[in-house]
Amino acid sequence: MSEGAVVLDASAVLALVWAEPGANVVMGELPGALITSVNFAEVLTKLSDKGWQVDAAAEAILSLGVIPVDFSNDHAMLAAQMRHVTKSAGLSLGDRACLSLGQQLRAKVLTADLAWLKVRDALGIDVVAIRQPRS
Repeated sequence: MSEGAVVLDASAVLALVWAEPGANVVMGELPGALITSVNFAEVLTKLSDKGWQVDAAAEAILSLGVIPVDFSNDHAMLAAQMRHVTKSAGLSLGDRACLSLGQQLRAKVLTADLAWLKVRDALGIDVVAIRQPRS
């Protein structure tokens, strides 16, 4: 499953939904990109905050070909082990949930959060920023 796998952070999915810079990068990985159930919940929560019905938001995301993956005990352990590396970059549990799936699958991980670039080498994860840093 890991050959060519792509994992999406909540920020990448939201960039696509809101047609923000980098949306084209995310669209290029669909259908078939993965998202942890934790990050899927983040996306649905953000969309709900903007007035979307949760079931309609879920249907919209799933119709794009995004595939939710259950957050397992193994992912939880990986996410916890990453804390010492990611703390200084300010990464959240949701961020580490996404990275844990990417690490487990040896997948490319897409995010709009440029802070992740600070830890990708230390974690050995192929993190791709969907937009360029502002100059």
